[in-house]
Amino acid sequence: MAVARARAYHQAADEPRVFTDPLAQRIIGESDFRANEFDRGVDQDLARRRRLFIAARSRFADDVAAVAVARGTRQVVILGAGLNTTAYRNTTEGVRFFEVDHPDTQEWKRGRLSEAGIAVPPSVTFAPIDFEQSTLAAGLAAAGFDRTRDALFIWLGVVMYLTGTSVDDTLRYIADHGAAAEVVFDYLYPTAPTSRDRSTGAQRARADRVAAVGEPWLSFFTADQIRAELLSSGFARVEDHSATELLAAYGIRPSTDVDSGPHLVHAGTMSI
Repeated sequence: MAVARARAYHQAADEPRVFTDPLAQRIIGESDFRANEFDRGVDQDLARRRRLFIAARSRFADDVAAVAVARGTRQVVILGAGLNTTAYRNTTEGVRFFEVDHPDTQEWKRGRLSEAGIAVPPSVTFAPIDFEQSTLAAGLAAAGFDRTRDALFIWLGVVMYLTGTSVDDTLRYIADHGAAAEVVFDYLYPTAPTSRDRSTGAQRARADRVAAVGEPWLSFFTADQIRAELLSSGFARVEDHSATELLAAYGIRPSTDVDSGPHLVHAGTMSI
């Protein structure tokens, strides 16, 4: 909900608008749009920078999806879909969207969609997976995902909550796809314990907040580690963008230039 609220608030509060989502506010509802307890007391400039990164990563994923679909990809998998609205805003004929999430989360989302009057298009397939009971491979297979056709995987705001083993298993599953595969995902840099940088302090504070509600960050990587992991898994190309680089690409110059904090990756099993 906190991330969905950031996407919704971006539509009304930020200029320039990096990411346009006409469903962002509808899916969370008016009352939850106004509530903002999770960011209460946070430095407003840092909150804005975080919100802009969330918007930018969604815009980047949309841009990658548009190129992939134009090239012929007809399967898009949203891993850890939460309240993501990609599949409800993009309805190109013949493209199937698979939303992967915990069964309870998906039931909650479907209730939100119904309350907001947002129809679930025929192109959307829900793949409820409890990873204590099943695997990504089994869950997607049961949902009708075709391992012989090209696919794009969108995996936003999830990696930091997983163990290194789970991250490795997911990347290898994608890389072992029987046809061309791409993935867009974000990760967090480790923070230096002695750093006095304001953004580093904000990241530590955010880590404390998510841990306090039972969702601690478990995994951190450097760009070199992620690149090595992707190449060893079988990916042929890797693009890694720091938050600073990503925002600059959309015309936003942050107040500080740092490589730490969140990064966004676009990797593919083919060299194109």
